Amino acid sequence: MQLATTQKVLAYITRGDELLVFRHRDFPEAGVQVPAGTVEEGETLDAAVLREVHEETGLPLSAVHIEAYLGHRLWEAEPYRHDRHFYHLRLTAVAPDTWLHYELHAGTGGPFAFSFFWVELNDPSLQLAGEQDALLWKLQ
Repeated sequence: MQLATTQKVLAYITRGDELLVFRHRDFPEAGVQVPAGTVEEGETLDAAVLREVHEETGLPLSAVHIEAYLGHRLWEAEPYRHDRHFYHLRLTAVAPDTWLHYELHAGTGGPFAFSFFWVELNDPSLQLAGEQDALLWKLQ
């Protein structure tokens, strides 16, 4: 059976030499991740990444700037098939070193508590869940 492909966006948000990541407070087994989500029907990729960043982090849209579209990769893990579009965004405002943000997912429950923190881009132990680090090398 052919899996349907869902369009996704992933945001590598940097503050100098640091990358913004999070853990699901209530689901630590989900691993360390970056803000990401599904592109809505009729939405551009740029609009989708900015919306997802705002929804997942709570940062205002004015706090980030799209630096570059880094490319895309197909990711499959049954029953999912995602065409992931990776972006580099730069923080343009002051943000705390750590914070907790609650995101509501339409139709999937919630709220989900995300614990955000910054990590060094050159940290050799940095590994993101679900191959979200596929294009991280483009920032280093």
